[in-house]
Amino acid sequence: MFNTLYEKIKQFIKDYYLSLSFYFVLLAVSLYPLPFYIYSGGGLLPVDDKIQIEEKQEINGSFHLCYVSELRATLPTYILAKILPSWDLEPVSDSKLTNKETEEDIFTRDKLFLSTGNTNAVSLAYQKAGRSFKITGTRNYVLYIDEYAKTTLKIGDDIRKINGKEIKNTEEIGKIISSSRVGEELKLSVIRNGHIKEATGTVYEKNGTHLLGIMIQTGFDYETNPKIDLHFNENEAGSSGGLILTLSIYNQLTKQDITKGLKIAGTGTIEVDGTVGEIGGVKYKLKGAVKEKADVFLVPKGKNYEEAMKEKEKHHYSIQIIEVETFDEALKSLENLRL
Repeated sequence: MFNTLYEKIKQFIKDYYLSLSFYFVLLAVSLYPLPFYIYSGGGLLPVDDKIQIEEKQEINGSFHLCYVSELRATLPTYILAKILPSWDLEPVSDSKLTNKETEEDIFTRDKLFLSTGNTNAVSLAYQKAGRSFKITGTRNYVLYIDEYAKTTLKIGDDIRKINGKEIKNTEEIGKIISSSRVGEELKLSVIRNGHIKEATGTVYEKNGTHLLGIMIQTGFDYETNPKIDLHFNENEAGSSGGLILTLSIYNQLTKQDITKGLKIAGTGTIEVDGTVGEIGGVKYKLKGAVKEKADVFLVPKGKNYEEAMKEKEKHHYSIQIIEVETFDEALKSLENLRL
């Protein structure tokens, strides 16, 4: 039986060899990633669902994070992007990818940005609400690696020791590197994916400065009262939701509901001092907010606001757009909001 089946398959391949070859080549070409990203309109995510706080206040309205739909182009999607006006192409060379980095590296870095943005949001919201926020520890994450660096470090590594010395902050890392000889190989202990790993890095000189070819981002462990837990999905990353997250946490810690029963969307990073930073993809995020029928769209002051207003006028959107430069400004705008 098996011999008969084998012979039939063999004969089928022999008879249709050219057709099968054509289909396999077509499939391979269709799936092969091209050096482009495709961006289109996104949507909204209810941020209140991602926050769990003891003593949580009742809220009538809602806050929403904005996201952008992004995918790596293949031949079919590239052709569609040339046809569909709502799809935009961006060359990989113009994106965040460097010669030595992979898309996994980019995603890991964006997860670090999310973590930092979340910490900033919690810290600021608790401070503004008069609640307790206490830093209990620091972490030193590798954020960037220069393409000329000679190191086995990876993006996302949490540096714990250098040459056996425990590391507490970025200043200590800088002092060790600056006091090391050019060409000296440093031995580093890091936490990578939850496990302790050993890595190396060779010191080199550039413009009179000793370097290891890495950029460090400081992360913080903290305790709050009331306790807070944030729940983001594994595929979520980036810091552009910092402003909305801060407003939502603050709203849940205070008695006054600043949503006023409205569906509020927005974008913008947040710093510990309350500064709201610009982001990319504003027109796609605005499109998602309009599609999901948000009442208000908060956007960073400057180029982001100008881009949003241009899109609003172009497509005759009815959504109310508010430009903000700081958390306090955003809070005041919502408190004084009149629709």
